[in-house]
Amino acid sequence: MMWKIVVPVFVAVFAVTATAGLVGGFSDVNVSDGGVSDALNFAVVQHNRGLNDDYLSQVEEVIKVQRQVVAGSKYLITVRMAKTSCRKGTANEMCTINQDPQLAGPYLCTFTVWSRPWINDIQLLNQSC
Repeated sequence: MMWKIVVPVFVAVFAVTATAGLVGGFSDVNVSDGGVSDALNFAVVQHNRGLNDDYLSQVEEVIKVQRQVVAGSKYLITVRMAKTSCRKGTANEMCTINQDPQLAGPYLCTFTVWSRPWINDIQLLNQSC
């Protein structure tokens, strides 16, 4: 008799887990969700600092954002980046993506950012471009 109760409960738990993602795993979030823009802006600044290029890059398109809750939020952000006409070191200049596709040279990047805002800590754990 007991297995008749266990099977429906197992099916219900499995259905919720399958649609919502694994508990503790990454799940899709909207770009406008809190924390995403801070994580993305931080990742782009760090990316530009590490580039061996005279020109800044910026996000052309956000492709996918996922979040994992782990003593803060770990974001996995996939974007299409492109070069701007702004040189590194220019201050307070509004940079737009270069209109010439050859000069813009779009490329894909995935950033992993860990944010713990209550202790004012954000880190770029990984970037793959």
